[in-house]
Amino acid sequence: MKAAELMEILMLDGTGDTPKVILNKKTGVFEISGRSLPAKAAAFYSPVLTWVKKYGTDPNPSTNFVFKLEYINTASSKTILDVLYALEDIQGAKVFWYFPQGDETMEETGEELAELVEIPFEFKPF
Repeated sequence: MKAAELMEILMLDGTGDTPKVILNKKTGVFEISGRSLPAKAAAFYSPVLTWVKKYGTDPNPSTNFVFKLEYINTASSKTILDVLYALEDIQGAKVFWYFPQGDETMEETGEELAELVEIPFEFKPF
């Protein structure tokens, strides 16, 4: 059995300031949702980045990574960009960027991030 098959599931409950995170190789669920404005964004996203890098050593044939954020602060967008850079190295990775219907700021944030990485993005209002 490969090490990545034994990968732990990373699950963090969302709060008023931090998003819910579900990273599960077995079920193919990769989602960050809610509001992202933690006081220490780099510290909050550190386990996410570590998990994605480890997952990248033995990824699923396809990886649909979902961001469904209602709000994101500048510090979070920088650390999410680090996660996206890690996803760039994963064959078959695709990002689904969900944004609140009519929220041009969140839509534009996704578009700006998409321009910085070589990963297919799909934009969906919710």
